[in-house]
Amino acid sequence: MQLFQRFFLVFFLLSVGAAQSQTLPKKDLWALFQQVPFKEKLNRDFGLYFFYPEFTEELKVLKGKEVVLKGFYIPLDLQSNQTLILSKYPMAECFFCGAAGPESVAVVYLKAKPPRMKVDQIVEVRGILDLNATDVEEMTFIIRNATII
Repeated sequence: MQLFQRFFLVFFLLSVGAAQSQTLPKKDLWALFQQVPFKEKLNRDFGLYFFYPEFTEELKVLKGKEVVLKGFYIPLDLQSNQTLILSKYPMAECFFCGAAGPESVAVVYLKAKPPRMKVDQIVEVRGILDLNATDVEEMTFIIRNATII
């Protein structure tokens, strides 16, 4: 009987650990973002060509799930004071400076106003992953309802 109780306890603890790892994937999101191919297509509303992402299945599975992303804070003059941009690279090498691609930046919509931050400060956030394949006025990779950890 005692053996059965120990087996049950071990099984229970392993199940709880597995459930927690499903809630918060410990994946390198930057590596997953980098695997996304972009195809140039005409946007009829703007009359211009834009690059549109074709998300991998591995990334699509994470959409709507809680994730963690760590990157460099990039200051931009944004309308919302609860929005920040994270980059895989420091400011001098970031997407907005022309040295990297759209897979190297993500917009983060925070639950609360962030503390004052410095350029290239390393920031880690936890929030819900969203993927944008159509709106050219929004980032491709989005973390919503986020908190700084």
